[in-house]
Amino acid sequence: MSNKHDEIDYQQKGLRKSLYGKFEVNIKEKSEVKEVQLNIKSGEIKIAKEIGKYDEPIAFTLESHLVKHKLTHTEEKSYQSSISKIFSQNCLLIKNQIVHTGEKPNQCIQCDKTFKSKRSLTIHQKVHKRKKPYKNGQCDKAFSRNSHLILHEGVHTGTKPYQCGQCGKSFSNNSRLINHQKTHTGEKPYQCSQCDKAFSHKHSLIRHQRIHTGEKPYRCSQCDKAFSDHGTLIMHQRMHTGEKPHQCSHCGKAFPHRNCLIKHQRIHTGEKPYQCSQCGKGFSQNIHLISHQRTHSGEKPYQCSQCDKAFSHKHSLIIHQRIHTGEKPYQCSQCDKAFSEHSTLKMHQRMHTGEKPHQCSQCDKSFSHKQNLIKHCRTHTGEKPYQCSQCDKAFSQNSNRISHLRTHKGDKISMQPM
Repeated sequence: MSNKHDEIDYQQKGLRKSLYGKFEVNIKEKSEVKEVQLNIKSGEIKIAKEIGKYDEPIAFTLESHLVKHKLTHTEEKSYQSSISKIFSQNCLLIKNQIVHTGEKPNQCIQCDKTFKSKRSLTIHQKVHKRKKPYKNGQCDKAFSRNSHLILHEGVHTGTKPYQCGQCGKSFSNNSRLINHQKTHTGEKPYQCSQCDKAFSHKHSLIRHQRIHTGEKPYRCSQCDKAFSDHGTLIMHQRMHTGEKPHQCSHCGKAFPHRNCLIKHQRIHTGEKPYQCSQCGKGFSQNIHLISHQRTHSGEKPYQCSQCDKAFSHKHSLIIHQRIHTGEKPYQCSQCDKAFSEHSTLKMHQRMHTGEKPHQCSQCDKSFSHKQNLIKHCRTHTGEKPYQCSQCDKAFSQNSNRISHLRTHKGDKISMQPM
């Protein structure tokens, strides 16, 4: 602000006060005025007849500040937003619109982070200017404070000194422990202003609010796809890189996402946390339970657009549609034979490899196909599910029943299993 002399007519001559050594005001009322205050941001000049008790502003450093102030008296509000909030100044309208749209027009040139306001960007940029003398010896990371370095070193050492008193879970820093403890207390202090949902952590609220704003600030550099949170972007990028950081400790199989590993590990543990309420059958994945429940309800939501057939599972519809299209996407690399289903290709490939993964639990015999194992097991159990419709004879295999039926010459025979 440049040096400027502003004359204020306040009844009598006499009192001159210097504000911050940069702005001089002449006030005419020596006996009554005790203090003069200048607000640099708003440009307001106020006087106090008692120490610390200021009246309404009597003058402004700029004409634009005076114009803005006058609007507070007239209540004139000329700028209206799409959600019927009315604002005195155009800049306030712009700020309000950014809140609703989730737009972040202020971008950091050093790390590409975006912010709603210039002030937030300015505060953020200090992170880059800050000196980082505390360097980690195991990686390239550096920190402005030694305490931050010590916290980071826990990543390499696995040190987790902060333990939850309720469940025994340990954490590398105190803030993570505090966040975790909210899962026990049920405390959800962060509430969404647009719906009734509440969250235990602030970052969870921020992520949720993007549902309302449609904001997707995290963009893939390889395919331009955008995401609402950083974690989803990282998982997506593994499609491009082929990275599979989550490895099974039982069999060595690796997965791009942690939840895929958790699902896979249930094969080894036999865990089936999803149970059918109607028959008690358990499943390792929720999607398998949902599919199973359709056997009880008879629901078939997936209908073929070319015929009247409907299916309870989406993959069944996809396989069925290949009858109409003639598509056979699964090709054998050894003989060029093609199949409409992946499972059929796998069974076919066992002809080439000689693999027999289905082993009998009662003898040493093994089979390439599960159906052949089922047939074989009947030699041990004595089960004969195929009964002749003409006499009381029963058979372990349907092919034997059909051969037998031919002995009933001239009789009307049924080829269906009983």
